[in-house]
Amino acid sequence: MDANQEKTVEEHELLEEDERDVEKAFLDHELAEHKAYPQKTPPPGLSRKFWVFAAINTLSTAGIVFVNKRLFEHERLRHSQVTIAAFHFAVTALTLYAVSRPRINVFQPKRVPVLRILPLAISMICNVVLLNLSLAYSSIQFYQIVRVLVTPAVALLNYVIVKATIPVNAALTLVPACAGVAIVSYFDTAPKSGSTEKATEPIGVVFAFAALFTSAIYTVWIDKYHRVLECTSMQLLLNQAPVSVLVMLFVIPFSDDITVWVSLDSFTWMLVLLVSFCQTLVLSVKLLTNSDRAAS
Repeated sequence: MDANQEKTVEEHELLEEDERDVEKAFLDHELAEHKAYPQKTPPPGLSRKFWVFAAINTLSTAGIVFVNKRLFEHERLRHSQVTIAAFHFAVTALTLYAVSRPRINVFQPKRVPVLRILPLAISMICNVVLLNLSLAYSSIQFYQIVRVLVTPAVALLNYVIVKATIPVNAALTLVPACAGVAIVSYFDTAPKSGSTEKATEPIGVVFAFAALFTSAIYTVWIDKYHRVLECTSMQLLLNQAPVSVLVMLFVIPFSDDITVWVSLDSFTWMLVLLVSFCQTLVLSVKLLTNSDRAAS
């Protein structure tokens, strides 16, 4: 092979090597671009499972409100609020304990010291008991409409405690909500002549706004406990519920008429169990939804 042919082969090899380098550089650039700006897949449509879960959650939540309202028409049960809440918390604790076992393994339990979870458990007790008292002495529409004020109350509490602010446009949207609650409160507590419908009692208004205050505190604390303890909602609730039951067992002898449970008829017992069933359905939907999110 003469010198010209050797030169031609070397030039050809160098050209091929340059082409490979260019192709590799191009692929590296494409890979870097993909990592820097990943392609976002379009969100999936609302599946059949979503609509089933939404329907179960909506019907169960409404069922809890209406059945509880029917329960609290029993005069003596109105004075057994802590016992009713303790029973519901016990059902919640047992449900969460069952689904956190290794055989089912819906979520992994995480142990939190009792003294650390105690303030949150007491806040949850006050929140639930005051909500039930509000429902007992208020109309359903007033009970529901006051819950709209939880968002403004949380925003105000965050501003007072940590000086956290929200956008002006978001704050302006809360004004008509507050005005609407004020209007409903006035007309719902006003005496209705010639009407058999029970209006909201003044004590019901007091309980409603006390529950609103405790709900705002509980919401702010829940967010803090999530971050500090690094627990999911279900892990926190599994720690809260048993502690809440233990606290309420000490309170019940001083706050409730425990003799009422001996004289309840079978229909009232059925309503108590129905509320627990609806509560279990709501909790199950949350568990399954969280499980789907973790899987995805």
